[in-house]
Amino acid sequence: MQRLLIVLLAAVDAAVAAAVGLVALLAPLTILWTLAFGVHAEWGALWPATSVLWQLGHAVPVDVTLPAEVLREVGISPDAASFAISVPPLALLAFTVIFAARSGARAARAGSWIAGVLGGTVVFAAIAAVVVLTGRLDMATTSWALGIAAPSLAYLAGLLAGAVTTAWADGDGGLVDAVHDRVDAWGDAAGIPGDVVRGAAVALTTLLGAAGVAFALAAFLRGGEAVALYESLRVDGLGTTVISLGQLAYVPTLLVWAAAWIAGPGFAVGVGTAVSPAGTQVGAVPGIPVLGLLPEVSSPWTLIVVLVPIAAGALAGWVVRSRAVSLGGDHGIGPRAATALGIAVLSGAGAALLAALSSGSLGPARLAQAGPAPGPFALAVGLEVLVGAAIMLLAPRHRSERPSGTRLD
Repeated sequence: MQRLLIVLLAAVDAAVAAAVGLVALLAPLTILWTLAFGVHAEWGALWPATSVLWQLGHAVPVDVTLPAEVLREVGISPDAASFAISVPPLALLAFTVIFAARSGARAARAGSWIAGVLGGTVVFAAIAAVVVLTGRLDMATTSWALGIAAPSLAYLAGLLAGAVTTAWADGDGGLVDAVHDRVDAWGDAAGIPGDVVRGAAVALTTLLGAAGVAFALAAFLRGGEAVALYESLRVDGLGTTVISLGQLAYVPTLLVWAAAWIAGPGFAVGVGTAVSPAGTQVGAVPGIPVLGLLPEVSSPWTLIVVLVPIAAGALAGWVVRSRAVSLGGDHGIGPRAATALGIAVLSGAGAALLAALSSGSLGPARLAQAGPAPGPFALAVGLEVLVGAAIMLLAPRHRSERPSGTRLD
């Protein structure tokens, strides 16, 4: 395919990705705005609100300053008039990265992934600049530089992930193939990079899947507390809808929190608070219904959940080893040990990134700290995955895994 056509298709993909994200915010906002204020209401704040929410969804911190009249009407202390919101609803960020990955893979299959990545990134950055510069709110402000850079980096990361992965598997006749050829010259260690990425993806996906199960179980067991918080808010149907939509957007963020709980370090919902299998210390929490799912007490038996990341590492090791055996390339103890260590390191790095994206400030005062700490989360996931992966990768080979005439390792 001609390079110009690849760039054009990548540009269209970028425009569609940005448009879908914006429409996903603007459409419900428009409906809610109409129901609340009528069709003849002032629409001037609708687009700026969409712009700010779109930036927050791409991990751009928002500085909120409440007017004096709002403070008087709601009864909020003047000390809480200014605060930051930096915990993003990761649903929008995940959509952008996944959509970009599909576009990058398409560009790689078309034969010029570099052109596609550059074209898509430039167009998405241009759209982000337009969104940021045309949508400014006095009450909620963002850094215009970060507002452009953060969404663009998210889209670029997705493009590179999809493009490089596809080019590595199918070849690109250029940069990736040159790197691939150099790696192939490593002999028994040639398969380590691919196995490490594959294993880390399996481990993190399994951990997040387990977090989803834990979240669903918490909703089943403690749904009554969430309903009680809904009732205590004393909002009408419109307010309930707004709160519910906001919580749905934060579900991926909450899954990362649940994964941190499973791994052991847990997370915070305020300064000086902790929610982990070892114990729960939160005190009074904001009246957000989904926070009613937080466990009130912990039992020593809940520490058994740390076996889940170990099992995720074991699954990753089994997948990598099974694939190597099926390809006839199950190597010696050294390459397998390096693979186990690489899976653990990359899994820990992925956990640190997820924690950094899902933590920050949720409001004034004690709410200035929320979410998992990247360091402890990364360390716990890395060590637990290492144990599981090492068990599967370093165990003596079964007779069926060995070429005829060889002995056990």
